[in-house]
Amino acid sequence: MGLKTKIEKIHEYATNDRVAFKKHAVLRMHQRKILADDAKKMLESCELIEDYPNDYPLPSGLFLGFSGQGKPLHAVVALDEDAEILWVITLYEPTLAQWKDGYKERRTTDEMPAM
Repeated sequence: MGLKTKIEKIHEYATNDRVAFKKHAVLRMHQRKILADDAKKMLESCELIEDYPNDYPLPSGLFLGFSGQGKPLHAVVALDEDAEILWVITLYEPTLAQWKDGYKERRTTDEMPAM
């Protein structure tokens, strides 16, 4: 399956509420005060910013999307087409300290702001 088709599947699964959250994601979302509805909303129109095709047991990727309130969110997700489920592995709000403007490209160590 091509990359575009995978992203379309992710949008489709999110729109049709075919999203499951790994325990780690639920814990992190609770700590970071991110709601499941915000995660689903961002996945409905997210874009791939890093691909992890060799992840096990399922290939995954880092996606950028926006909550209903317009807050940027990153999610690592894996698409399980056999079960027709989109697994959210972790979810967080990216910061400009670690990401360049637009949240699509990581800053290198020498680009990070001094603490």
